[in-house]
Amino acid sequence: MSLHGWIILDKPLELGSTQAVSAVKRNLREAGYNMKLKGGIKVGHGGTLDPLASGILPIALGEATKLTGRMLDADKIYDFTIRFGAQTETLDLEGAVVATSDVRPIAAEVASVLNQFTGPIEQVPPAYSALMIDGRRAYDRARAGEVVEMPSRSVTIHALDLVDAGDDWATLRAHVSKGTYIRSLARDIALALGSCGHVTYLRRIKAGPFTLEAAISLDSLNEIGKGASLEHKLLPLEAGLVDIPALALTPDMARAVRQGRVLTGMPQSDGLYCAKLDDVPVALVMLEGGSATVERGFNLVDVAE
Repeated sequence: MSLHGWIILDKPLELGSTQAVSAVKRNLREAGYNMKLKGGIKVGHGGTLDPLASGILPIALGEATKLTGRMLDADKIYDFTIRFGAQTETLDLEGAVVATSDVRPIAAEVASVLNQFTGPIEQVPPAYSALMIDGRRAYDRARAGEVVEMPSRSVTIHALDLVDAGDDWATLRAHVSKGTYIRSLARDIALALGSCGHVTYLRRIKAGPFTLEAAISLDSLNEIGKGASLEHKLLPLEAGLVDIPALALTPDMARAVRQGRVLTGMPQSDGLYCAKLDDVPVALVMLEGGSATVERGFNLVDVAE
């Protein structure tokens, strides 16, 4: 049996994204699926989630791995808690304290600065990040004791709301574009309040179209390796394409698309479409000026015959 689709893991704390992919591979192997390097089921994740963060980690199987790049580019929503009064070198619980402040902003003060961080903003990523600086990971340079100068980047904060607050902490919800570092956002909010801070809690509650309602726990994943059914655990490939309109194909059109040919005389509006024969995705196609060009083909079944 070939598997093409998504396992949405509710990743627990202290499990890395690569470890999560390995756990999926291991459980599928134990369940009897072919996971060999050649001819086996491909597995990949759609967006790294730090070990100290929990929540949505989309894991693609088979032909869905062709969509992981789209998932990396997708918007995401996070809940996170800022602890005021101390900034760490990693901007989270892992690092040593490098700055302190006696300022403890109240909830109304936190709410008052959030508009400064909503919309397009410039952000300096953490030195302890996987970004490449002169050919080396920034965190490798930082751990070696180097002073790492991180260039700023443009990101978009679509929404930023105060969820709860206490004497020295505030929990917020952020809907962000790709490339946004929540640790940097927390640092900058604390500094805008005349304090300093670090992230003590980080949970991704949405990634692209995927929410916690579709997610399974690590325990549920491990049950697959013990013989549990994949039903209700594996989402179809097109679950990652719900934001893209469908383009219905005839069998002849599907054959042409599978061969990489351009479809002409198309009446639809310009844009990206999921071309389908009946209910089977055939390809992502870009339609422009009445011509549809294949962007990414899917080898799900032999729909061209």
